[in-house]
Amino acid sequence: MELITNERNEEQWYQTLTFKVVMIGALVLLLLIPLGMVKSVIRERQATEAEVERELFEKWGGEQVLTGPILHVPTYYYLKEDEKLTKHKRWLHVMPELLSVNGSVEPEVRYRGIYKKVLYNSDLQIEGAFEKLDQMVINADEVDWESAYVTIGISDNRGIKGELVFNWNDHALEPEAGMVITDLNNSGVSLKVPLTKENLADKFAFDVKFKLSGAKSLMFNPIGKITKVDLESGWNNPSFTGAFSPIEPELNEEGFKAGWAVTHLNRNFPQHWLGRSFQIDTHQFGVNLYDPVNHYQKSLRSAKYGILIISLTLLVFLFIELVKKKEVQIIQYLLVGLALVLFFSVLTALSEHIGFSWAYLVAALSIITLVTSYSYGMIRDKQQAFWIFIMLSVLYLFLFVLLQLNDFAFLAGNIGLLIALGAIMKASLKIKTATTSTEVA
Repeated sequence: MELITNERNEEQWYQTLTFKVVMIGALVLLLLIPLGMVKSVIRERQATEAEVERELFEKWGGEQVLTGPILHVPTYYYLKEDEKLTKHKRWLHVMPELLSVNGSVEPEVRYRGIYKKVLYNSDLQIEGAFEKLDQMVINADEVDWESAYVTIGISDNRGIKGELVFNWNDHALEPEAGMVITDLNNSGVSLKVPLTKENLADKFAFDVKFKLSGAKSLMFNPIGKITKVDLESGWNNPSFTGAFSPIEPELNEEGFKAGWAVTHLNRNFPQHWLGRSFQIDTHQFGVNLYDPVNHYQKSLRSAKYGILIISLTLLVFLFIELVKKKEVQIIQYLLVGLALVLFFSVLTALSEHIGFSWAYLVAALSIITLVTSYSYGMIRDKQQAFWIFIMLSVLYLFLFVLLQLNDFAFLAGNIGLLIALGAIMKASLKIKTATTSTEVA
């Protein structure tokens, strides 16, 4: 009879609440390993996508920043060194009085395998003028007006399609590849302009026409005393970015129209200076052709909530076991946890082909059905299996809503956790720890 009592006590110690909680906690920590492996796969797929993007940009043209036209004039000053006068050269940089840019930006979607990238072709026309150069105060001993150049900074010359037509006071000038002066830009085109001391009092008007391809963004530097930029495009997901916002942009399903107006008072560099005294790339503005489908980022964000979904689901199974006296084996907890981890892998794989939203729906329904069916097979209770189905549906719906939020995701997540904790605390009140008295036969 004493032997029977000892056997009953031995059966009860690993069925206690404390032991179950410890084992489930250890199981959750163990499931962090496959969950981390899934995150690693997502990051690897992201890296592959980035490599594909880099290859496309190399052939098409990357993010474009347009700067110019800017007039550059070589100047010289003399210094006495070792009782000898030495001649030193500095470039005078002159910004235009007026700069007006009109352009159309047409998106083009390119595929490389399963990866999709948004590129664009733009048709640009630039007009403006330099005013009366003889009125400038220049701190130099000599000014070589005859050796002046105009440059147009283009961040990626591979994007130039066809000819670049440049007119200077209605006379066509031949562009040269590369930058003669690298004080302000490292990439672009240069043009020798016909300046002389006799025509410095004239107004020098210019107009430029060329086609430029690129990817992601098209940006501008406001180098004019008055800079105006007007763009239109067939892309309906623009993201206006940079130091200045457009004035009353028009957005619709057919695309967008946007215009900017910037004056010299809005920036931190003057109309002319010598050498490298100022930088002009801190006031860029323009547009990103934003691609709203970023399924890898959303998949990775969802996986960060994986431990929460796993913990809540296993807690529900624990409550069912304790309240309804339905015994669940540790191996069964493990299988349920692995099914929940599998969701994030299935989501990532499907989103590469059918988009994130549809992939989320298919993956969630698959895992919910799998876990619900398995839970019914374990506990043989349709009502409890139904509540597991409802619980998982609410969890995955809540996670989907969180992934759609940006500014309020942290707040919504905390509210959801507070509600979940309250529900768990209420459910825990139904758990009664009973002591079994041993009868001596």
